[in-house]
Amino acid sequence: MAIGDFDGVHLGHREVIGRALLTAKKLDLPTAIMTFHPHPRAVMGQDKYIDLLTPMKEKMEIFASLGVNHTYIVTFDASLMRLTPELFVDQVLDRLGVNSVICGFDFTFGYQGKGNPDSLCELSHGKFSVEVVRPFQMDGEKVSSTLIRESLQQGDIDTVTRLLGRPYSISGIVIDGEKRGRLLGFPTANLQLDEAYVIPTNGVYAIKASVNGETYKGVMNIGVKPTFATGELKPSFEAHLFDFSEQIYGEHMKVELIAFLRPERKFSSIDELVAQIKVDAEAARNK
Repeated sequence: MAIGDFDGVHLGHREVIGRALLTAKKLDLPTAIMTFHPHPRAVMGQDKYIDLLTPMKEKMEIFASLGVNHTYIVTFDASLMRLTPELFVDQVLDRLGVNSVICGFDFTFGYQGKGNPDSLCELSHGKFSVEVVRPFQMDGEKVSSTLIRESLQQGDIDTVTRLLGRPYSISGIVIDGEKRGRLLGFPTANLQLDEAYVIPTNGVYAIKASVNGETYKGVMNIGVKPTFATGELKPSFEAHLFDFSEQIYGEHMKVELIAFLRPERKFSSIDELVAQIKVDAEAARNK
């Protein structure tokens, strides 16, 4: 069993999961993951962790694609938070009958995070083995969910993709919008996100969008559309898909962020905005 929060399921997390898969194969046992919901840091009052890199449904899909047989989702609440490390092992891990536990070097558990990989070894009392995976580094820096979050908020999509090992994605339902894009010659699909995602910085992105089983290149604006001065502070997600003319209101769409093209800004005229959209679209086609 690999154990951790695994928000992002980034390359560092995949090292832990990969070790679990390898150990399970050696022992001819199924592979399991234990993860937590909500994010433990959100329960402990760090509100920014309410928004996730990989909401649970997406996380489960990634686990399955990696070959994991079972996922245990542990509800992280005040009662679990108060369990001592000893009780966590006794009431959670022992009862599952695990053979081996694989965790990252910085894994903590139990009240106030007092448990760590060393104490997990001691508390196992030989009932299960413990394997600790050292930090996974790229370019001399530890791959972490925190670094990915920071990179998203800086518009550094190249770093995000590199650390995740895949493009960052968001998904939701296509809803009716103001149809302003159609009037400008660039009809857009307005996305209502279906999960509490970590939102990238406002700006224009080259994307790949999947809808109705097909994938299209496109360009997406994330932001508040300052040119039209709506006064809206909550960001909108408007995607223009290339070579696409279908009606997709009510359909589910997944959007992968391929590249950050430019920050969102206010234009002095509609003509200036349209000219820039054409430049953005051409740049996105070439990504």
